[in-house]
Amino acid sequence: MKEKLHIVEHSYKITRSAREQANGHKAACVWFTGLSGSGKSTLANHVEQELFHMGFKTFILDGDNIRKGLNSGLRFTEEDRIENLRRIGEVAKLMCDAGLIVLATFISPYERDRRALRNLLGPTFYEVFVDTPIETCERRDVKGLYQKARSGEISNFTGISSPFETPLSPDIYIDTTNQTLEQSVNLILETIIPEIKLANL
Repeated sequence: MKEKLHIVEHSYKITRSAREQANGHKAACVWFTGLSGSGKSTLANHVEQELFHMGFKTFILDGDNIRKGLNSGLRFTEEDRIENLRRIGEVAKLMCDAGLIVLATFISPYERDRRALRNLLGPTFYEVFVDTPIETCERRDVKGLYQKARSGEISNFTGISSPFETPLSPDIYIDTTNQTLEQSVNLILETIIPEIKLANL
């Protein structure tokens, strides 16, 4: 604890607001949560393409990509999952400070962690619950993760040996059973674009 006494946060002249003005839009973190195979990454990819082609400055933070680099030393215990999301939240916050629109695709199974992310990121945080039945997720499972989880080869697997706590009040609810990909993308865009537009542009 004593070491932290030597840490002094610096403030710089160029603010988030100034970066947003330069980018032409407000910062945002669109956080996709749902089971493995629910379609989070596919949906985020399509949303980003639409935003990018409209001139918005975007970046995707993907669960597997982060695990290969920044968080490669973390496992899938409950403790490490909490730390995984904490680190990603801090990265997303830095990206929002840069004025970017961050699309984050992480299972994020626990309500407490999603609440902590909302508290960290504030009004820039938009929780998108990609609701897909586990049977559908298993049919889509090209990696064979669900099969390995059911056979005991993978422990602490969300939906099988570890719980997924359904979001109580997501900002955007995606029902993949009754909505097409196009409808889902449009719903997200229709929700966030009015929020990230700058009034003077």
